[in-house]
Amino acid sequence: MKNYYVIGLMSGTSIDGVDLVYANFFYDKHWSFKILKSKTYEYDMDWQNILKNLSDKDLDSIKQIDENYTKLLSEYILKFIEEFSIKQIDFISSHGHTALHDPSNSITYQIGNLKELSDYIGLKVICNFRVQDIKFGGQGAPLVPVGEKYIFPEYNTLINLGGFANITINSNNNLIAYDICPVNIVFNHLSNSKDLKYDHKGKIALSGKLNIELFNCLQSLDYYKQVSPKSLGVEWVNQIIFPIINSFSEIPLEDLLNTFSKHFASQIASNIKSAKKTLITGGGAYNDYLIQNIIDLTESEIIIPNSDIIEYKEALIFGFLGVLKDLNINNCYSSVTGALKDHSSGNIFIPKI
Repeated sequence: MKNYYVIGLMSGTSIDGVDLVYANFFYDKHWSFKILKSKTYEYDMDWQNILKNLSDKDLDSIKQIDENYTKLLSEYILKFIEEFSIKQIDFISSHGHTALHDPSNSITYQIGNLKELSDYIGLKVICNFRVQDIKFGGQGAPLVPVGEKYIFPEYNTLINLGGFANITINSNNNLIAYDICPVNIVFNHLSNSKDLKYDHKGKIALSGKLNIELFNCLQSLDYYKQVSPKSLGVEWVNQIIFPIINSFSEIPLEDLLNTFSKHFASQIASNIKSAKKTLITGGGAYNDYLIQNIIDLTESEIIIPNSDIIEYKEALIFGFLGVLKDLNINNCYSSVTGALKDHSSGNIFIPKI
């Protein structure tokens, strides 16, 4: 029986912090998991500002930030290990934080994936999962679906509501996955404009009204007409969504949040289609107004799991993608990313003795 003890790390586009999960993955006829410990370490304001503006930096600046961020991640990992007195660790498996993602120009760069991470913490590290897929002509995203197939086999449709909404559909063992639309990256941007961290449970959106002109403008965006494989990045939001928000600046915040909530719900529901049940995770699962809007637009049974799965599913799955890489089992599928072939992606770093 294969048995791994892994710490998985994820930092998403919402830039709220680094999620760490200590999990046991074990194989007996099929893969199972147990989340043993979990914690999010929040970024301080300096790091939030640095990460928010990464896509505006030149490559040399990003490389310097990468070195500093790798050190920061090592501090979080060592703090996590000490805080929970973790003794048994096969390796660390980390997504890092996306600085650049433009697959149409064969560009992807996740900071925090330097070999020094392994040296700093004195442990084996598996990381940098996107780069090889880009080299094979893929989108380098989404990566989570392969992990979902293995450790959430009871669901054919899964949606994560993070900075972006992404969907995985497992149809007759054919895996399809893609980004649907932005979510928290827009909600948080709007909330930040009024010095709020976020719209708690979507209460501000609930108090607003739909602006039909803005709604129709959003619904007609070209990205939604594209077929998968496709993925979104911060660059797309900066170039497309934020200018639209600026052109509707006279609309009250509550109406903006309400309209975007209805728009996102419409896009998400139309992609769920005929699924009997759909698992929804990510920070957006706590946005009651968004979830209710989705429920109103689909006949699928919407399942919201426990908070550990809601908050740490992506960190958990990056832990598992490391397991697949360690076993040299494909963790990236061409049907998902559009790459030339299925492959086992990621770098393995062994610390200096």
